[in-house]
Amino acid sequence: MAISDSEKTASTKPEKAPADSKLYEVRIYHPTPGNYAAIVDRFRKYTTKIFEKHGMENIGYWMPTDTSRKELIYILAYPNREARDASWKAFGSDPEWKAVVAKTEANGKIVDHVDQIFMTESEISPKLNLKQASPERTFELRTYTPSPGKLPNLLNRFRDHTLKLFTKHGMTNVAYWITQEKDPSAQPKLVYILAHPSEAEGKAHFDAFRKDPDWVKAKAESEKDGALTTKVESVYMKPTDYSPIK
Repeated sequence: MAISDSEKTASTKPEKAPADSKLYEVRIYHPTPGNYAAIVDRFRKYTTKIFEKHGMENIGYWMPTDTSRKELIYILAYPNREARDASWKAFGSDPEWKAVVAKTEANGKIVDHVDQIFMTESEISPKLNLKQASPERTFELRTYTPSPGKLPNLLNRFRDHTLKLFTKHGMTNVAYWITQEKDPSAQPKLVYILAHPSEAEGKAHFDAFRKDPDWVKAKAESEKDGALTTKVESVYMKPTDYSPIK
């Protein structure tokens, strides 16, 4: 369900991260028919370790709670874009990885296609903590497409209101990022992750959040000139057993 997020003024300039800023990459793997478990298992046994070998930082690995979505969603981090490209080049040519591919794809490819999202950390983000909570948490990946020219307003509202209200209603702010779009003229999106005790509690907390008088007021004031988002996407996820963050 969409939450339109906008802010009082547009005086804040859109975030433009320095060229050497840490780069994050969301990768979503879609299996060939019948090979979802094989993809998940290959990461468990081999891939994450070879990533580390080539200087890639494993942030988190998740599977959607909606079991009809056969996807493996994970996030890697790199010092910068140049390091990212160099790491992937080395990874792809690594004899160890080539042997893994030959072994795991003896009967055909197991990955149909991969979606990628490049991001830099937003100034509103808390410090990313690769915590393994007990009991294990449910995570929610949320992607906001801002209305034209409204990203600064959206970030303002999160900074001044939304993050604190999320915390008030039992949601944990994990990290907030701004996408790096292929088209330099395209408006970036806001991507963030929340942690909940469970999917049911996450949905209940959001219901309480939306009814909170402080949120109702902040939303109304920030959207006097129109909605701040045109689209909001949400995916509830459970971490894999090998995810650094749980």
